[in-house]
Parts: sequence; C-alpha cells; structure tokens
Amino acid sequence: MNLKVKGMILAIVLLSCLKSSSQDKKFYVFLCFGQSNMEGNARIQPQDTIYVDPRFQVLEAVDCPDLHRTKGNWYTAVPPLSRCKTGLTPADYFGRTLVANLPEDVRVGIINVAVGGCKIELFDKDNYQAYVTKAPQWMIGMINQYDGNPYARLVELAKIAQKDGVIKGILLHQGESNPNDSLWTRKVKTVYDNLLKDLHLKAKKVPLLAGETVNADQGGVCAGMNKIIATLPQMIKHSYVISSAGCPDAADNLHFTAEGYRMLGKRYAEQMLALLKIKMKVTE
Repeated sequence: MNLKVKGMILAIVLLSCLKSSSQDKKFYVFLCFGQSNMEGNARIQPQDTIYVDPRFQVLEAVDCPDLHRTKGNWYTAVPPLSRCKTGLTPADYFGRTLVANLPEDVRVGIINVAVGGCKIELFDKDNYQAYVTKAPQWMIGMINQYDGNPYARLVELAKIAQKDGVIKGILLHQGESNPNDSLWTRKVKTVYDNLLKDLHLKAKKVPLLAGETVNADQGGVCAGMNKIIATLPQMIKHSYVISSAGCPDAADNLHFTAEGYRMLGKRYAEQMLALLKIKMKVTE
C-alpha cells in the first residue's frame, strides 16, 4: 500500500471519528408534526415560562426575530415551540416531563413542524403539492413559513439534529381535518415510512406516538376520529396511541386548553419513558 492510499484511509478514519464525536448519544431528539393541536392553540400562561430546564431544547423551525431565534439553531425550549406566535403544545410538557425523569446527563430536543387545519396529506412528500394547490388562503401563509413544504422542513431540521443528538421518537397530533377517513392510518404510515427512510432510522428504535383528538368525554366534535386513531398500531407495529380522556378542551370542542395540553404532553412522555424503560418518578 503506497503512502498516498494510506493517507487517504487515515483521513477518512479521522473524519469518521470527528463526526461521531460531535454527536451526543445522550441528547434525545423527538420530531413533532401535525395540525393545530400540535402547533399549539392555547395561550401560553405565566407558569409555562417562569422556568424551563436548559436540558430541554427546541430546534427553531422558522426565523423568529422577535424571539431572537434563527431557524436551525437550538434554544432553551421556552414556548412557543412551533412557529413564532403559536401557543402551548403537547411537546412543551412532553419534554419537561422527560428531563424531569431522565438521568441528569441526558438532554431532550424537540423539532416541531405543524400547520393548523391541515390534512395528513400535507406531509406526504410525493403528493403534498396537489394538496397545497387546493388549500385555503389562510393556511397558505403558514405553509409558506416552511418554504411551502413542511415535510421537507422537518427532514431538513432532523438532519441538523442528527449531527448533535439521536432521534428517539416521532410525535403526531393530527386527524381533526381527516374525519371518518378510513385510509388515515395508511396515509400516516406513508409519512412515517418516508421519515424513517429519509433519515436512515429504524422503526424499532424510533416509535411513533399519536395523540387522540379531544375526547368524547369533553364533547369533542372530532371524537369519532379516535376510533380510527385507535387502529394505528394495527397498521404501524411500533406505534402507540396517547389517550386524551379527561384532558380539558376549549369552547370550540376542537382544541385543548393549556391544562389539556399539559396533561396530554405528560401522557406522551409517560409512554416514551416506558419505551425507554425508565420508571416514572416525577410528574413535571
């Protein structure tokens, strides 16, 4: 083997070492997507901003000058966690509950790309354009904040996050705009499979957690969709449904209140902790 070839091999090995050393295996990253209940509809309250553990981070999905945040950079996860003026989301107390229960040397990162009112079709990377052309004008503005392609933005940010940490799960809250859609679980599987493929992830290591719409016990106008959501594990092996039973909702019976989002977020976290084989000790 000549010196030139040896030098090339050494360079490749060194680059590989540098790449792996920059990734923190104890930085758990979670992808969040969906519609208005994932982007956060409830007004953020003082108790939600008084203190956020810096171990809980958000990778900013859009530029927010008023928040002094720039797309593609990590910040302490003080809400809003979706776009610049969205509200409290299940992701808020999902992350807070995780850091309160995980070892102190583990950090949690959130990426939240969500569009109020959208169907699951918006996240289908092969067919989203057909959906966008028919989307109402009020939704177009939100979609355009993600350069017209929310799925691509989610993948773009996820690839940035993979340089810093390890993707451990995917959170979904969507379904209100797909009522009675018997093909919804299949459509979700398409999005999930695409994420796994595009990010080189394995399903058994990256479960999908899907939350129910506002429950019938709160008068949820889309509660019937929960029967379809309940069948998701039959379509996707490594998927889990998060109950919304008892989570307070707003006057529209479509969105949760701030307390409802806190409760739902904790339930997402409880399920994730169980999958990580971490015993729940604190309810943040």
